[in-house]
Amino acid sequence: MRILVVEDERGLARALRRGLSAEGFSVELAYDGLEGLHMAREKTYDAVVLDIMLPSLSGYRICRALREEGNWVPILMLTAKDGEYDEADGLDVGADDYLTKPFSYVVLVARLRALIRRGAPERPSVLSTGDLSLDPATRTVRRGEHPIDLTPREFGLLQYLMHRRDEVVSKMELLEHVWDPHYDGDPNIVEVYVGYLRRKIDIPFDRHSLRTIRGAGYRLVDDQES
Repeated sequence: MRILVVEDERGLARALRRGLSAEGFSVELAYDGLEGLHMAREKTYDAVVLDIMLPSLSGYRICRALREEGNWVPILMLTAKDGEYDEADGLDVGADDYLTKPFSYVVLVARLRALIRRGAPERPSVLSTGDLSLDPATRTVRRGEHPIDLTPREFGLLQYLMHRRDEVVSKMELLEHVWDPHYDGDPNIVEVYVGYLRRKIDIPFDRHSLRTIRGAGYRLVDDQES
């Protein structure tokens, strides 16, 4: 499996290459944004590990450029930045996953393997499940013709669930991806926000698209007939 690591911290980049090589990956390095974009365009990779803060061209711009060109290689973003808006920005431009420095190497490898197993299907710019639609570019959500006003956290939660529609997503996975990999608050915050989201996307429309799978997590489905 061939991996491109785009990271300007050379010590970290080389450590990632050593570690990933030991796990059986073939790893190539780029130390700035322009070089990384050129390599991603010219060669075929199973996944890209992409830092956000890069010389010459940011990870956001690299990711956006690849997606606009129809390149859907799985992208895992790395950053020292933190917060829901940074993750939302990464997902908005087409990243598949997000990891905040400092990160667990074991988690990085697990996330990469999961992305590679999932593959790189082309994804529409506007996400939809039944008549529920979400536009990352304009940050708008609609149920049919009806606009729905969401907070940034609710938007991030719905966006992640729509990326994983019809799949069961665990509470811990939502905490890691929508909150933070190092979140140490009350995990029941997920249930609270799922409740907020249901009251906006389901209850007013007599729908049951956001479902709780007891003991497993949550699943977003097309429920137009409910």
